[in-house]
This record gives sequence, C-alpha cells and structure tokens, in this order.
Amino acid sequence: MSEAIAGEGTRLRVRVSGAVQGVGFRPYVYGLAARYGLAGFVANDPGGVIIEVEGHGTSEFLAALPLETPILARIDHISVQEIGALGARDFSIRRSEQGRSSTRIVADAATCQYCLDELFDPTSRYYLYPFINCSHCGPRYTIAEQLPYDRRNTAMKVFAMCAACAAEYADPASRRFHAEAIACPICGPRLSHGIADIAAAIAGGQIVAIKGVGGYQLLCDAADHDAVRRLRKRKQRDQKPFAVMLGSIEQANEIAETNAAELALLESVARPIVLLRSRNNLAPAIAPGLSRVGVMLPVVPLHHLIFHALGSIGARPAGGGPVVGSGGPVVVTTSANLGGEPLPIDNGEALRRLAGIADLIVTHDRDILTRADDSVVSVVAGRCQFIRRARGYVPEPIRLARSVPPLLAVGGALKSTVTVTRGNEAFVSQHIGDLDTAEGIRFFEETVHHLTSTLDVRPVVMAHDLHPDMASTRFAEASGCALIAVQHHHAHAAAVIAEHGLTAPTLALLLDGYGYGCDGGNWGGELLLCEGARFRRIGHLKPLQMPGGDRAARELWRMASAILQMLGRGHEIARRFASQPQAEQLRALLERPCGTTTTSAGRLFDAAAALLGVATLQSYEGEAAMKLEAHVRQTAVLEAGWMIDGGVLSFRPLFARLIASDIGATEGAELFHGTFAAACVDWVVRSAQTTGVTTVVLSGGCFLNAVLADEIQRGCIAAGLTPLLPRQVPPHDGGLSLGQAWIAALQTAEQPQALEGTA
Repeated sequence: MSEAIAGEGTRLRVRVSGAVQGVGFRPYVYGLAARYGLAGFVANDPGGVIIEVEGHGTSEFLAALPLETPILARIDHISVQEIGALGARDFSIRRSEQGRSSTRIVADAATCQYCLDELFDPTSRYYLYPFINCSHCGPRYTIAEQLPYDRRNTAMKVFAMCAACAAEYADPASRRFHAEAIACPICGPRLSHGIADIAAAIAGGQIVAIKGVGGYQLLCDAADHDAVRRLRKRKQRDQKPFAVMLGSIEQANEIAETNAAELALLESVARPIVLLRSRNNLAPAIAPGLSRVGVMLPVVPLHHLIFHALGSIGARPAGGGPVVGSGGPVVVTTSANLGGEPLPIDNGEALRRLAGIADLIVTHDRDILTRADDSVVSVVAGRCQFIRRARGYVPEPIRLARSVPPLLAVGGALKSTVTVTRGNEAFVSQHIGDLDTAEGIRFFEETVHHLTSTLDVRPVVMAHDLHPDMASTRFAEASGCALIAVQHHHAHAAAVIAEHGLTAPTLALLLDGYGYGCDGGNWGGELLLCEGARFRRIGHLKPLQMPGGDRAARELWRMASAILQMLGRGHEIARRFASQPQAEQLRALLERPCGTTTTSAGRLFDAAAALLGVATLQSYEGEAAMKLEAHVRQTAVLEAGWMIDGGVLSFRPLFARLIASDIGATEGAELFHGTFAAACVDWVVRSAQTTGVTTVVLSGGCFLNAVLADEIQRGCIAAGLTPLLPRQVPPHDGGLSLGQAWIAALQTAEQPQALEGTA
C-alpha cells in the first residue's frame, strides 16, 4: 500500500483489489469513514472497490482499512492517490461502475453464527427460514452470472425485495447492507416441502433428495442399515464410501479420532467433507473396508433445520440402529448423481433423474447457476490436502510468481478441472469429474464458458494433455487457439511448482496411476528434473507387464499375476487366483514379451492388495490402495527391499517377501507402505546428490495416501531435502490444469512469437 498523508484540503482515491465484492466490504468502508469523520464515497468497480475520502482522519482510515475487514474479504492490493478536495460533507455508497472486470467473486460460505441465532429466534422475522443469509455467509459463486457481484447479476434478481428486506439492504448499520442474496419468508425463495415432512421421511428410513448450494444431495439415516443399503443399490454405488453429516462438532469425536487441524477444517466457512480416522461405530456399509470416514457439518440453513427437526422426533424407526453417541442423529449425505454423471441443479432435471433413487425430492425456486459439489479434504503431513476442490473454495485464485498471458488449461480426462489465468492469478475450476460421458463433457464446456466469461478473460493460448485421444485435448484442438501440449507428470510437478512460487530447478517425485509418456508409453512412477518450462526424466519405476491393458486397473489379480511372473512363479497364478476363469490363459499371455508394460506406482499398490488378499477387483478408482492403507497402524521397512540401477527403481525383493505364505494382510500392508516410502526417499536422495538440487515436489494420485505422504515427507526432511506437497489443488488429476497453465505460461514467455496473430 502506498503511503499518503492528507489534510483537510486533500482527497484520497483508494483502490482495493481482491475478494472485496459481495462480502460486506462497502458497508465496512462506510463504517470506517463514519468512525473517522470522513466524506466521500465507496463503490464496486471492475477492478474491485474504489474509495474516495477527504477530511482530517484519512491517515487513520488508511491504517485501519486492511486490519478489520469482513470475514470473507481478501485484500490483494491497496493503491492510494492524492487528488483535489471537493468539499464534500457526507459519505455514500454508490452504484457499481461497469467495465471489463479484474475483480472476482468469493466462494460460497456456510451459515454464520449471527444468522443461526436469528434462524432459531422466535422473535426474528427470519425464524426457521431456510434461506437466511447476510454479508458474512450464504451462496455467492453458485448464484452469480457475471461481475460485478450485484443482485441484478445473480439468481436473486427474480425476487423483488419486500419493504423490510429493502430497508435492511439500504441500511449501512445492518449486517445485510448490500447483501445481494438477502431474502425472507415474505419475498424470498420457498421450499417445495416442509421441514417436518423432510425430517419425518429421513427418520422413517426414506431416502431424501434436497437442493443444496451447488446441486442436489441425497440424505438418509446413517443408523438405518437398510436405508444405507437401499441407497447404495439405487445409486449403483456398491463400495465407494459415503460421507456423513453431523449436527454438531461435538459428535465428531464420538465417531472418529480427530486433531485440532481437522476440527478447524470441519468448522471453517468452506464446510468441506473432512476425512477422519473412524472409530468403527458407524454402519459398515457407509465406508466398506476403509479406516477413514468423510464427515461434514451443516452448510446451509436447511441442513440446520433438518437436524433440529430430527432431534425433536426422538424415537427411532423399527429396525433402525442406535443413534451414534449422545450428540444426535447422523445423516448420510452424498451427491445426488449416478456414477460418472454431473450433479443435477435444475428442478425438472432433478425430478426426472432422481425419481428412481429418492423417495422424496425437495426442490426450491432459487436457481443454481454453477454446479459445485462438496469439497473433500484431509490433513496430510500436518496440513490440509484437497481430494476434491469445489464448493467453499472455488473460485479463490492461486497466486503465481509472475504475471502471465491469459491462458486456458483444460486438464485431463479423470477428476477434470480447468484453469484460467489472469495477470498473476490462476483460477482453478470446481471439480468437474470424468469426461467419459456426454453429460460430463457438457459440464466441462459449461465450466469453461462460465469461468472465462465471469472473469472476462479471452485466452490467447490453450494448454492440454499430451495424450491425443482425450475429450479435453479434442476440445482444445477445435478451439482455434494456439496450443501447447504438456506431458501428464510434468503437469503434476508444475502444479506444485506454481502454487509454491518456485523458480529454481526442482526434483519431482510423481507417484501416479497413469499418464501418457513422451515415448507413448504408460508412465506412472517418475522422477523428473524440472527446469523452467522443460523437464528431464531422470528415473522411473521398473516397467511391469500390464496384462489386459486397462482391465488390469480394475481386475487387480492381473497385476498380481504379473508380479508372480516377474519373480519366476507364474505357475502359481492359476492356484492363487482360482476364482478367476482367465487365470490359466493369463499365464500364457505373460510369457509373451510383447505385451503392454507400465511404470505406474498405482498398479504396484493394486498388485500388493491382490497378493495380500485385500482386494482382487475394484469398483472405483483407488479402492484397493485405500483398503490396503486401512490395514496400516505402524509401518515397517524391509532392509534391502528395493534396488536402484541407473535411475530405475525395482521392488522385486519386497514383492518376493509379500508372496510368502507366512505374511498376513496387516503385516504385509505395513511392510509394503514402509518399504515403498523408504525406497522413494533413497531414490530422491541419490538424485539430489547427483544433480545438486535439494528441493523436491511430491505429487500424483498416490500421494492421497496419508501414510505414504507422511513417510516420504519425513524421510526427505531427515535427509536434508525440502519436500513440497500440493496444498491448493489435489495431488491427483484435479491439479493437472494448474500445472498445464504454468508450463504454457513459461513457454509463451520464452517464445512470445507463439502469441502472434492469436489475440
């Protein structure tokens, strides 16, 4: 912030950029001006907020401005210019100025305590109203059409304010002064069903669909085992875990082991789903075979009202299990979509798509303009790690080390996101999902349009994955933009480099499931040296046969069979996997030297899970690795359990031990995790000694494994290295688009002629 000292004859023009629209910033400025007896005005403009003040207290005003901001506000920059005084005598809030926008919308925020107090206060005009909100909370990104963030540019424009709401909206002393989503029972949105009916349906064992902030959710009683099983069957979700919602933070310690960082995430304004270590007192069908359960607290007033009503019902339905602990009911809360489909947001669409899943479908008449699923996080190596970054966090930007051209990066094919750059900010979209259905591709295209139009960005370059047959790659090729292809694991590394602002050469350990290699091969366990926009592959896992190609990622016994063949024990395949009709033929396939091979770390986890009897098939990505991790309490290391030759890391000795008849699932899982982590640290340390580079970024889907991430990070630190994990995007393919954008930015800086004729 530039300094300015003004007297009575000077007026200051102050510009504030950042997340300063739709968060109560203008009334905050109004209050500060009143405190210091200043005249002038405040208004939203395309760059953020513009303020003009004059009077004796301008210096005090400037000093206080960044110190007492509203809870959702984020100031990036304050600039100050002295101009001539106008002799103004009062201070006002002016209508927003139009123009090309360089500000942003903040993320949706959970109901604040002030609104909760009013929600349950019988004397309040908002008593039991499910759409109560104020400047500190409520929907933002999901109801916004464009900037500036004013009511006329949101889904609320169709609701004319009643006299009482209009008075609060215009009152600088009110918490709802210029709160764009303000509404009340007289003039605001309405539910299709009463709260009592919703609660009765849940308590009665029914499955209920409700319209949440960013899309529809499915709810049922977590203690009703039959209801949970029916939900699985109807949603076609045999094994993938469900999250649960609790009415209060006190219940979290009753169903899971928690620490301070996890509790803070549960109570944060983003209200994500937080993965916690389960105490195993929930129905087994909620998270089958896993040690962690996803837990969340109520996000919107409707959630609070449902729990309040459930608490008053008292008796449990016949056949239902007990309420967990003494804190009240526990409710399964999951996205209201079939596997692979986008979240429904339209009322008509929800009624059609959910008719065969939900017993009761609860709609309302406030439109959702942008889909945003619940965010999912965990605490890894002491800090928050994203598993799914969406509602509550998007569209918060990631600050880059330099300003870059306007770019669009379109990500990969799984767990897709897109990234748009503007100046020195990268805006990573909400989780889109897999691009293997027409609906998924439409959602992807919707997201590209919404993010670029909302941010008012016209990309001059488009970055995409090196794989030639991804839907995102085909979208980029059809765009007419200048294109930059980025190798999959280079993008994983670059995402971490970008968010940490690294500029020096960096080692990158990438432990992943699959990525299209520069040689057209199946990469997935890579050690790279990254320098600027380029990388060099300095190591990889020893290639292993992948019999059946992509089928081996679902039928894990195939990868286990490849291990047996590698160890010269292919004759054991038919006996070990006698339940698999193709086991005998697979041995013959493995004896041919021309089959598909992979360097994937993820496939080694699959093989270990199958060899140890944890899982031979998987119904969702990462299932076997998560179930293997669930067996780990204390890791162990097999001495000489790995070999490194010419940068190639082999786990042949480790797998020779894992196939022994005297090793059980728990001992094997602990030995596998500990040895795998120790080998990776050894691998990285040797490369650091060779290259002289001591900073190492850690990414790829395998780093969702908390045991592996913790062990590798600790080992690197103990060896004198600086390990860095992704913190602002997930380590899996949800972070690819950020890395693609950063590599594209570096390449265009090196070759500015690539931009010629594209603007």
